[in-house]
Amino acid sequence: MQAGHVPNLPPFRYNAKMSVSPSKPTRKPAANSRDLAAYTFAEAARYLRLPQATLRSWLLGRQYPTADGSGQFPPLIRLASPRPPLLSFANLIEAHVLRSLRTEHGVPVKALRSALAFAEKSLGIDRLLLRRELCTGAGKVFLERYGELIELTASGQLAMRQLFDEHLKRVEWDSSKLPVRLYPFVSAAAPRAEHPIVIDPRIAFGRPVVVRNSISTSAIAERIDAGESVEDVAADYDLGRSEIEQAILYERAA
Repeated sequence: MQAGHVPNLPPFRYNAKMSVSPSKPTRKPAANSRDLAAYTFAEAARYLRLPQATLRSWLLGRQYPTADGSGQFPPLIRLASPRPPLLSFANLIEAHVLRSLRTEHGVPVKALRSALAFAEKSLGIDRLLLRRELCTGAGKVFLERYGELIELTASGQLAMRQLFDEHLKRVEWDSSKLPVRLYPFVSAAAPRAEHPIVIDPRIAFGRPVVVRNSISTSAIAERIDAGESVEDVAADYDLGRSEIEQAILYERAA
């Protein structure tokens, strides 16, 4: 072959199989995928069933009145991206756990902040809200300390432990004891044992999908809103009617 000669090659033909669907997980996700800034406050609040104002105060802190004007409470969670303000999957997990400890009991943020500081300094675990240790002895010690700070009765501490365990069952950890999946509550009224929806940073760019075949819940809701029947959408996606209904409920729940 002469120098500089370029051989004739067959024309490139696009094949649909070459495209990569965002709804399919990669075999080996990036180690830091859980820390990538990916969610706005509006998205995260909707996924977690939390008021935006509550989520903002946890991640940005909030002001409080003082004799000299106002002070600032520091945030409870380190935001993945301050500018623009975006949450990571790890932030979602932390807020999910805080939802159990804070909104379900209505306890003071000051006590929670003290308990988290205790967990870090005395237990030696940074960002305990992300750790698998919450399900083991460290979590028990943390909750006991938390219960003492808010002066919960023994029965109150037991109730909190059970509720906390229910939230932790919705988090899946990997071999490194770090969270990789979140099964959010579909709605406040839905049975807590159900896990029809999953949020996984490796699937559909971390947006909620149906567990069985990774179909986006928003795509399902959009088709129903466009006038298609539940039966037709279920047939197209090879899903059961109940899975379609759960996806719709999740998307439309306040």
